[in-house]
Amino acid sequence: MPDSPSRRYAAGMRTPQEHLTALLAGLEPLPPVDLPLIVARDCVLAEDVHARWPLPSFANSAMDGYAVRAADVVAATADRPVRLEVIEDIPAGAWPQRQLLPGTAARIMTGAPVPEGADGIVRVEHTDGGMPVVEVCGPAGDDIRRIGEDVADGVVVLTRGALMNPRTIGLAAAVGRDTVRVHPRPRVHLISTGSELVEPGQLPEPGQISDVNGVMLEAALLELGVQVTRSSIVHDDAEVLTQALLQAADASDLVITTGGVSMGAYDTVKAVLTELGSVRFERVAMQPGMPQGWGRIGITATPIITLPGNPVSALVSLEVFVRPALRLLQGRPSGWVTSGSLRAGNAFTSPPGKMQFVRARRETGDDGTALTVGAQGSHILGGLAQADCLLIVPAHTERVATGDTLEFLDLRKDAR
Repeated sequence: MPDSPSRRYAAGMRTPQEHLTALLAGLEPLPPVDLPLIVARDCVLAEDVHARWPLPSFANSAMDGYAVRAADVVAATADRPVRLEVIEDIPAGAWPQRQLLPGTAARIMTGAPVPEGADGIVRVEHTDGGMPVVEVCGPAGDDIRRIGEDVADGVVVLTRGALMNPRTIGLAAAVGRDTVRVHPRPRVHLISTGSELVEPGQLPEPGQISDVNGVMLEAALLELGVQVTRSSIVHDDAEVLTQALLQAADASDLVITTGGVSMGAYDTVKAVLTELGSVRFERVAMQPGMPQGWGRIGITATPIITLPGNPVSALVSLEVFVRPALRLLQGRPSGWVTSGSLRAGNAFTSPPGKMQFVRARRETGDDGTALTVGAQGSHILGGLAQADCLLIVPAHTERVATGDTLEFLDLRKDAR
């Protein structure tokens, strides 16, 4: 996160850094649980994983061919092949029953155990493929996978903090694990508030709008690997909102609300949460996303993060504050997840005293430059839909020139 001195920010507001630090200070990783490997996908290990046996656990052939005593075929050529008696046929999954003596061979498949006495493999293409006698037309190769050449018995193969992805799940399975101890996926309950909201697809009456935040933030949270429950729209009714919040707190690890946290006369969320738990509301020196809140509610003291109602403000706030909080709950490093820097592809202005998160898109064929997209108002969704990153403009910068370098947040799914 770019770190500008507080004096450069608007008076009476918290810096984004200060707000995030305070929010994260009240959280800790979720208690570990034991989960089957496939269920643990995208979870973070809470233990070291040791190998229960070496990999490979037995010497086996890396090729289809014939297991031989290398000395028997050292002089074999296409013009002067060596004839060997084939005493056994060893498919993968079978165990050799006979020892190779001089002048003998065993036909062997890839992955099958190498019989005692064999110290080389002749690939099938260097033979006539014969049974019960094979003609070998070349010397043996060292196509034997040795015991423990990949992983030694008992060593740590995955360390605490590793992410369980298809590759680490495969390794855990290979060394004998069917479950692992991990920090589970956080259960997140999402509540959209406001009497002006209707469900997407429903024709709005005059003064009403579709609940963009509900589906948009649910989609973003699913990309972050959490379990999401989304409530139906909660209108500006204190009693209904109180019940919805308490039920959400009882059944989740984090509650997220959108709307109702600014300075308006009908901001019911702020009024209810002031009585319901230890929730603080702040004005954060950022654009978009100034009104923010966080704390704990209910008898379970479940963490809650309140986001502004404007859709762009809500999504930016999720990237800046909710995403680091979820990473902490998941047992991951919880700092602000910047993705390096990009060059501004065009000039633009930025409000003084506030950190701005500018919707932009990287230029095709040039991953080092990004152009701003659309107007930057907190209600403008057209530009947001085109954006694949957020350029971060420090609070002390009022004008960005073409070519200036800025840190950015990556909005692409594969960057999460």
